[in-house]
Amino acid sequence: MKKNIITIGITTVGLSFGLSAQSLSDEVIRSQFIKDWERAKIYTIDYLNTMPANKYSFKATDSIRSFAAQMLHLAQSNVNIIRFVTSEPNIIGDRILEDSKTAQTKDSVMYYIVASYDLVINGLRKMNLSTLNEKIQFYNWEETRYALLLKAFEHQTHHRGQTTIYIRLAGFHPPQERLF
Repeated sequence: MKKNIITIGITTVGLSFGLSAQSLSDEVIRSQFIKDWERAKIYTIDYLNTMPANKYSFKATDSIRSFAAQMLHLAQSNVNIIRFVTSEPNIIGDRILEDSKTAQTKDSVMYYIVASYDLVINGLRKMNLSTLNEKIQFYNWEETRYALLLKAFEHQTHHRGQTTIYIRLAGFHPPQERLF
């Protein structure tokens, strides 16, 4: 029994040193973030192209956003979150895109989606990743830059996923998942 406890202790200490020696480099982290955001951009564009232009005003029910408004919310949030993390400019300004009647067309939604993903990707390319652990104020929350990058990715995935129902209810099939 004593021998097993000593073996477990040595193994645990060895694993601890091994794991800390295997930390990820800034460039590995940057590369993975960029790869995932580029994939998400293509996947979201697939969604935009699946929904016909005349269905962008479609709502699954009256009390929720239209397809266009969901996508505009996604774009605006990409911009809002990433500007806190990477200090990229606010390319949208202070207006709320999802409330703008002129932003609801397929061409306009496509423009804002592409611009928002490009802003995120370019911000990640330029970002000083040594600041990932730095806490920053994001509206009412204080989080690390790293946590906010994860939240931004989660948020766009969530809203794109919501539009799967819109596409199905409009009689179409959503794009094939792009996990890799």
